[in-house]
Amino acid sequence: MDVRKEVESHLDEILMHLKTLVSYNSVMGEAEEGYPFGRVPADCLNKALEICNSYGFKTVNLDNYVGYAEMGEGEGLIGILGHLDVVPAGEGWKTDPFNMEIIDGIAYGRGTTDDKGAVVASMIAMKIVKDLNIPLTKRIRLIMGINEENGSRCLAHYVEKEGHIDMGFTPDGCFPGVHGEKGMIRANFKSKNTKIINIQGGVASNVVCNKCIIQVMKNSFSQKVLEDYFNDHNITYAFNVIGDVVEIEARGVAAHASTPKLGVNAISHLLVGLKHAGFQDDFTDFYNEKIGTTIDGSLMGAACKDEYGTLTFNVGVISMIDDVIEGTIDIRFPVTLTVKQIVEKMTPNLETTGGFVEILSTHEPLYFPIDSPLVTKLLKAYQEVTGDIESKPITMGGGTYAKGINNCIAFGCELLGVDNHIHDANEFVSIDALVMQTEIYVNAIIKLLEN
Repeated sequence: MDVRKEVESHLDEILMHLKTLVSYNSVMGEAEEGYPFGRVPADCLNKALEICNSYGFKTVNLDNYVGYAEMGEGEGLIGILGHLDVVPAGEGWKTDPFNMEIIDGIAYGRGTTDDKGAVVASMIAMKIVKDLNIPLTKRIRLIMGINEENGSRCLAHYVEKEGHIDMGFTPDGCFPGVHGEKGMIRANFKSKNTKIINIQGGVASNVVCNKCIIQVMKNSFSQKVLEDYFNDHNITYAFNVIGDVVEIEARGVAAHASTPKLGVNAISHLLVGLKHAGFQDDFTDFYNEKIGTTIDGSLMGAACKDEYGTLTFNVGVISMIDDVIEGTIDIRFPVTLTVKQIVEKMTPNLETTGGFVEILSTHEPLYFPIDSPLVTKLLKAYQEVTGDIESKPITMGGGTYAKGINNCIAFGCELLGVDNHIHDANEFVSIDALVMQTEIYVNAIIKLLEN
């Protein structure tokens, strides 16, 4: 059987199912009895299970946390892990984000790539493998969660109920595979020792802050020096005087916390600029001494790298409530290092008179040697379909389901060098890419079925 032609024969189904799933605004909602992540994500999950059931797969819903569709027999379990929840649509769309529209061979809509498109490609790949009459000596299970974007409690619930898999992948990264995901440390900083009247900035801990507003006494710094600093660093700014108080707005460039070099942090430049302009303040001194505008954690003693990458450090959100300043820190550290090593490097620098840093949560890295059986099987599946033998599996700063279950790596769905606007307006997937990834997943399942 020509697998590509078989995939193409299912293209109308793929697009129909994807349009259906995209129509659900499956952002995490308010929890209620029987719906831990809200009703709409659960409805989207049940629709996906209904589609899978129509193909003859065994389907199970685990308490509206997560569901799965399964085929095959045997003790061995191959897992494919995708998610049906999405991030908020936000502004700037040229189409309705929840009414998938195809323009010039490109399907636009929230979740078309992350991760509903990959889920549909995976379920069709399973159907094609079934139709090929390949002996299914292992169970193949498509696991679909609805809380990946907000902590992956869905996957934790799955592992608690069903255990781990023997081998598998999550189509929530890029081709030709992700053999390492950086470790993560989430922290915050706090301070009461400040002359700042108010400060607010950022939308999420895992995003480089692109807007920050601060209020200070108007005679507490040199406006000319601060303006020069902003101009020298390409920071858009505005001043608004309210009596004896001046409100300063600084704007930077947003980026994902795992790639802070692609952004410009408005919080950091505002506080560093104020210090440069003569603002005398314990918290501002603390920020400049321990964070500054660095994105490698060097001022906190955390800077490090391995052969796969460097540590990244991002301040995402800052606020002032009841005279207390609090902000978030997102650290992604190299795949061959450990949480203990990074924390030990940081410990001497966690507190000064102007503020302190508190570690909230940690996650060890995920790392598979590039020549491990799982990585090599999936790489071969990609190469046989695409003919691309130059591209190699990568490591990345982002985190996927692979960190929450054994023997799994991210494999697809994005192609290297293609920006599908994930988490941004006008998210899309090309029809050609959908066909290609489905064919790759057919080949990947066949490879994982081999002993």
